[in-house]
Amino acid sequence: MNILVVNCGSSSLKFQLINSETEQVKASGNCERIGLDGNIIYKTGDKKTSLDVELKNHGVAIKKVLDMLASPEDGVISSLDEIHAVGHRMVHGGEKFSSSVVVTEDVIKEIETCNELAPLHNPANILGVRACQEAMPGVKHVVVFDTAFHQTMPAKAYLYALPKEYYSKYGVRRYGFHGTSHSFVSKRLAELAGLDYENSKMIICHIGSGASISAIKNGKSVDTSMGMTPLEGLAMGTRSGDIDPAIIEFICQKENISVSDMTMILNKKSGVLGLSGVSNDFRDLVDASESGNEDARNALDVLVYRIIKYIGAYYMVLGGADAIALTAGAGENNSEVRKGIMEGLSAIGIKMDEEANKKRGEEVLLSTPDSKVPVWIVPTNEELAIARETARLV
Repeated sequence: MNILVVNCGSSSLKFQLINSETEQVKASGNCERIGLDGNIIYKTGDKKTSLDVELKNHGVAIKKVLDMLASPEDGVISSLDEIHAVGHRMVHGGEKFSSSVVVTEDVIKEIETCNELAPLHNPANILGVRACQEAMPGVKHVVVFDTAFHQTMPAKAYLYALPKEYYSKYGVRRYGFHGTSHSFVSKRLAELAGLDYENSKMIICHIGSGASISAIKNGKSVDTSMGMTPLEGLAMGTRSGDIDPAIIEFICQKENISVSDMTMILNKKSGVLGLSGVSNDFRDLVDASESGNEDARNALDVLVYRIIKYIGAYYMVLGGADAIALTAGAGENNSEVRKGIMEGLSAIGIKMDEEANKKRGEEVLLSTPDSKVPVWIVPTNEELAIARETARLV
């Protein structure tokens, strides 16, 4: 079965065509600057093609992608009939969706009620669903939610200490994100560490430009660092993570800016970018730090410190841990960030294997054999996770 996986943003569209039996990626790519001049990157095997093409809207972008997938020259299928289902990333499902679902009109309406919880993401994700439905009317579509995996959190983990009416009326609570990644990596970690997934305690660290940590007990998420939005938790590429909420009013008054302006700053101009003034890319920060840039060094220290704090907190929440995983951009590839994390975990009997830390983007045991808790590098694969969910449901 060929599954087309679509991740649609407000002006972008990422895609992969995956054979669900072999789990081979037959083609992949992304459309950028939708609504403007437009560009498509298309990959098959070792071949990569970049095209500048007008993309008026998401419907046009999907049509272009489908034309390329089935083209006589560079296509990987002979006709669109060979696409058996489409899996879509959906950021926010609120409390309504605790698992992936087949798309119906009623499902779309329910998702739209969650739009105010993710105004930058959900409407764009829905655009992708609509565009694909129009281009492939006879094909089943599945939505896989970033928030679904964390719907197993107990009330003590997801409730904020606010007047209860805000939860009852507006759904103000912790939802958590990166759920597809946390689910995929935790299952793979159980296999690598030789654990019974449904009788285990794991901590998963998704450390990319957007970053989150989850505590997983017996195969279920019991806590996670992101909150009602992806802004809470760790210091990230451009997001502040945890701050004293009174800071918002204080700066708004000092700078004479609106709450909306301040929210944009917290999301787009903070994190390690704001601290360093250099970059939101952790690799750039390492280079700048090694060149003597103190602000870059401080930004890395804050990033790593927050990660260690959350791991320590979840270690106590779980009553210990059977295994820990580092994943996503920095978790998989940045040896300097990993080294800082591993040094901070020495208090719970974890030591780093220096040779293993030289590895990039592959499954490897990062801790030494005599460590109290094994720490693995586990590359995430959200597209494959979406494909698996789609195949399961259709």
